[in-house]
Amino acid sequence: MAVGDRSLWCGPHREMESDCRIMSCLRPRFLALHLLFWGLISLSVYLLNSRVLVAHRVFGAALLSEEKTSVTHAVTTPCWQVEEFVVSAECAQCNGFQSKTLAACSPTGFVERINCAKSNKDEYKSCRSALMEERIFWKFEGSMVGLTVLFALLVVARQRSLDRLASEKVRRQIESI
Repeated sequence: MAVGDRSLWCGPHREMESDCRIMSCLRPRFLALHLLFWGLISLSVYLLNSRVLVAHRVFGAALLSEEKTSVTHAVTTPCWQVEEFVVSAECAQCNGFQSKTLAACSPTGFVERINCAKSNKDEYKSCRSALMEERIFWKFEGSMVGLTVLFALLVVARQRSLDRLASEKVRRQIESI
């Protein structure tokens, strides 16, 4: 680092400009490069995850097709997907026994009992509870308010720091006169 390097050194004899090390990260070119860099990183992570998921699905489907050829099972579609149904028990949280025995409990942890009209079958269907959705919503809102307060405090602290540096620089310039 040379003494005359303008982008890394700010002396008391320099006029107020944004060549200081502290202010160099606020230049539009620097911000654009950071935006491009983190955008590319985010995009590559997203693409990598989607490829892994697709590969997992394809590989898993290949394994399932091999199992189906060796052992033939009659795959039955739930009656609520092919015919009309009536909800006989409202959406409720699965108890310990239900969560172990019913496959419908695993996606959300809530299940409702339905009665299919044509076949007159009673089956269980996974559902989303309004209470669960409300809790998730308020957790999200709370975390967003918390992050807002945190970043507002960071902005205030940064602004005070920059104001202090600017006033110190002006004081030094006045003293040098």
